Amino acid sequence: MSTTTIVTLVILVALFLYIVSIYNRLVSLKNRYQNGFAQIEVQLKRRYDLIPNLVETAKAYLEHERGTLEDVIAARNQAVSGLEKAASNPSDGSAMDLLNQAEGMLNSAMGKLNVVVEAYPDLKANQNMMQLSEELTSTENKVAFARQAFNDGVTLYNEYRQSFPPIVFAGMFGHPQDATLLEFADSAEIQAAPKVSF
Repeated sequence: MSTTTIVTLVILVALFLYIVSIYNRLVSLKNRYQNGFAQIEVQLKRRYDLIPNLVETAKAYLEHERGTLEDVIAARNQAVSGLEKAASNPSDGSAMDLLNQAEGMLNSAMGKLNVVVEAYPDLKANQNMMQLSEELTSTENKVAFARQAFNDGVTLYNEYRQSFPPIVFAGMFGHPQDATLLEFADSAEIQAAPKVSF
């Protein structure tokens, strides 16, 4: 073999290995943010499971506030549906937008419930209500941390995917679009410590 042939082969092998490394990095970063979403999913499911218990505890005290309780349950059910769609494909921007909207509606309904509960001192002092409130607050904090980790993963993936030369190969490797950040409608409020006090 001539020196030119050997040099050409070495260049082709190096180029092939570099392209393989781009593919592997894209897959790794995508898996990282998808795992981050799985952590959010766990915490949101826990939150959604706590809400019906909270509503059941409040029912006995809030006879004249049925509309508020029904709004909370309806918003919770919509958020569960949004989570299921987003969990099936965390790369789907429209599913993430739907989850963002549903979470915003749920947070709004929970805020209204909180205001109503403030008017009932016996309910605020109820042991079950205090325990559920504490668990819900703890879960909200875990959601915020998981969401931050997910968004960090999405940002790393998008930055790498948009850089050159990965952008040239991303579409061919099954990474045709950027991932979508998870930013709840009232994320400024959520980033502050959630206030669910009963």
